Amino acid sequence: MIMIKNFVYITLLILAVSLSLLSCSSSDSHSLKVGVTAGPEQEIAEAAKAEAKERFGLEVKLITFNDYVMPNEALHNKDIDINAFQHLPYLETQSKQRGYDLIEVGKTFIYPITAYSKKIRALSELKKGGTVAIPNDPTNGARALLLLEKHGLISLDPNAGTSPRLLDIQENPLSLKILEIEAPQLPRVLDDKEVIIAIINNTFSAQAGLDYAQHGLFQEESDSPYVNLIVARKDNYDSEQVRQFVEAYQSERVAEKAKEIFGDSAIKGW
Repeated sequence: MIMIKNFVYITLLILAVSLSLLSCSSSDSHSLKVGVTAGPEQEIAEAAKAEAKERFGLEVKLITFNDYVMPNEALHNKDIDINAFQHLPYLETQSKQRGYDLIEVGKTFIYPITAYSKKIRALSELKKGGTVAIPNDPTNGARALLLLEKHGLISLDPNAGTSPRLLDIQENPLSLKILEIEAPQLPRVLDDKEVIIAIINNTFSAQAGLDYAQHGLFQEESDSPYVNLIVARKDNYDSEQVRQFVEAYQSERVAEKAKEIFGDSAIKGW
């Protein structure tokens, strides 16, 4: 009798554990770990998380990072399922350098780099030999040069792609003097009597309280290669959970949150 009771007890225990595991598996199958960077972009991701839960019942866990290296490393190592923090040129560079097999699954926002001036209100006022200040770091410097080219101020070597440098300038019809300056200093040089235009990224223009309506001349648009992305691995990019999160992120709820945080300094990329 004791042996029968033990057998029944063990059988019931195994069944309970199996059901528990099945339940966990079912729950886990409709969840997603998303890597984001700490700060304002995490707040936007929180809105996407809420949208995904409300619309699809998708459980999203946001994993925050304080640098731009670890989100791709964690994705590559399968510690997270997707991430949302980078633009395509950065993804391509990281993948090439580190051997990642990562793929874009959706676009989020572009945080535009913008040309500001306190001397002129239109490009038609820009005179020959004027000085233009751009960021001295490779990524934002390249963005600035591409922006100048788009507005007809310079022509670049097409072989430079999305990573041009000063030496890639092939035509400079106005003989502009282009100065590379530390990005945090760019808002200050707008007051320099020699600097006609400074091209400043969103982080430092926002900190300086620059108003595009008052001092902006032109800026990146939604077709920029520097629009931020949602990125997955090639082994999970077509999963239902990934598709649902992308849809949740590309929603009016998230767009409104971005506008609340960044105003007009966040442009929808989708």
